Amino acid sequence: MKINLDFVAKENTIYEFKKVLLPDENIEVLDVKTLEETSDKISLEISSNGKTKVFTLKNYTDKMIDQKTVMVKAGLLMLFDKVYPWGALVGVRPTKLVRRYLIMGYSFEEIDEILEKLYFVFPEKRELLINVVKKENQYLNEDAINMYVGIPYCPTRCKYCSFASYEINSKLGNYYEKFVETLIEEIRLTGELLRDKKSKIESLYFGGGTPSILKEKDLENILEELYKNIDLTHLKEFTFEAGREDTLTKEKLQILKKMKVDRVSLNPQTFNEEVLKDLNRRFDIEHFNEMYQEIKRLGFIINMDFIIGLPNEKVEDVLNTFEKVKDYDIDNLTIHFLAIKNGSTLIKNNYKITEIDNQKIEDKIKEVVREKNMFPYYLYRQKNSMNWGENVGYSIEGKESIFNIEMIEENQSTIGLGGGAISKKVDKVDETRFSIVRQINPKDPYMYICELKERMDQKRELFKNL
Repeated sequence: MKINLDFVAKENTIYEFKKVLLPDENIEVLDVKTLEETSDKISLEISSNGKTKVFTLKNYTDKMIDQKTVMVKAGLLMLFDKVYPWGALVGVRPTKLVRRYLIMGYSFEEIDEILEKLYFVFPEKRELLINVVKKENQYLNEDAINMYVGIPYCPTRCKYCSFASYEINSKLGNYYEKFVETLIEEIRLTGELLRDKKSKIESLYFGGGTPSILKEKDLENILEELYKNIDLTHLKEFTFEAGREDTLTKEKLQILKKMKVDRVSLNPQTFNEEVLKDLNRRFDIEHFNEMYQEIKRLGFIINMDFIIGLPNEKVEDVLNTFEKVKDYDIDNLTIHFLAIKNGSTLIKNNYKITEIDNQKIEDKIKEVVREKNMFPYYLYRQKNSMNWGENVGYSIEGKESIFNIEMIEENQSTIGLGGGAISKKVDKVDETRFSIVRQINPKDPYMYICELKERMDQKRELFKNL
């Protein structure tokens, strides 16, 4: 596609936009001409493939520097009669755009107007987006940091999974004991790294993989080493992903409670056992319910995750799952749309997402969260997902996850420990821009063990001015 503009624009973003939202359109030449540009309005003529549209809009450039570039992208949707619920928004983190406009001085009412008239976002998506940002703003704290601990083992690997995850009974499972030893060493070294730093850890999250695959003695030892070596006195929340019920025991849950973990994620993904079996994910509803009851008895804040669009799952199956969700007294509910990601078995098998009419599903989710008195508090989007849908976290008032909010907004620096953990150093460039530098631990447990010293040296350099 050749682009002819009479103004300077970020042409690479136009190419990427066309690739994502108009992949089937053969556009050889795109011509854009400025018909009018005054302090009040901007008018562009957009032409391609024998079609022409004129896009006229209020001039926001007293605060917005890329309006004409966005108008070209949105104009492409007009030109080829494309209508999407999220309009011309293609980013993974649309909340960042809203926050940036807030910092620029726009009101929420003005941002809603921009989302409607410049980006063509549907009313329900605009409302969702703005409500999430309002909720996030109650928790964001750029003066604190967070910590993530990655356990890269699972009992089996789900076909949709692309995370740092290796089956415990595979060859790499032979390194389990050494992995635990290395993680404890990394905790001790991280404690030394942070000893003279002023930043306070506000949230701590154990993810993976499946952290609850840890043996009871190892789970307790790792948690004890964290408290022994790292200052957690400013911690506001401590989350542990116990997503697979087949890895849970009452003893593990009791250890978590004793070690001051206050949030647990128990993630069935669906209550359709046949679908889970086909995805290589074991599930026993009786054991699940037993673990749920123990989690409630111990007083944890509880989250459940579900995925929409799993292979061979029909609309009726999804509706049945969310009807069953009503039976569980949970504090958080996270809804994901299936995304086909590099590294997953689904992509290796060339699986193609089957688009379904999800209006019934959306209506059912609204019914469930309304009954549970939950509200959206964070969201993000993923490429290669059904309907390019959004992943949304819902919560009872006051039970929102600080870690989830900070990670999606990339507002805090992150100390990452364990397999596949990503450390991030976030520095403010100016009021609207942040610099983010990443350091990544190896996913492979063997490589993680071998490269600990090298990665810790990188981490010391990354966080020398923390």
